[in-house]
Amino acid sequence: MDDLCAECGFRYDEADAPTAAADIRRLAGEVARALATPDADLAGRRRPELWSPVEYGCHLRDVLLVQRERVLQARRDNGFTCVTMGRDIRVEHEGYAEQDPDDVARQLTDAAALFGNVLDRLGDDWDNEMVYSWPQPQRRSLRWVAVHTVHEARHHLRDIRDQLD
Repeated sequence: MDDLCAECGFRYDEADAPTAAADIRRLAGEVARALATPDADLAGRRRPELWSPVEYGCHLRDVLLVQRERVLQARRDNGFTCVTMGRDIRVEHEGYAEQDPDDVARQLTDAAALFGNVLDRLGDDWDNEMVYSWPQPQRRSLRWVAVHTVHEARHHLRDIRDQLD
């Protein structure tokens, strides 16, 4: 995978992993504030191929919870193969568009705190690995997982803001 996201300009640098917890908490707070935008249609899709702001918020919340469990498992079982989170089907199965934006914002900040706590406590396990399923199965260190999760948060904050402008 290229180390630069062509869409948002995020550059993957595993040296940034130690600050990932703080970055994720901050970005989740920004998403939560965006979901509190007065008089905004947070559940409506601007285009059929784009998720709505609340759907992106739900997705990010679930990413943080899934990543937390993956990192915890990698600490117990270095090198395990993670399964896909089923990102697209969750939108329907969990009814993302029908969820209350205030609830999603609160859950998102809680998920960021939970995941941040796990990252803050990694100690000597940063180099533990998992076989990560996206974009293709590949061995990834927990450093990469942390940086990738910062990318997810930053990228989806941009997705939400683009729809609210």
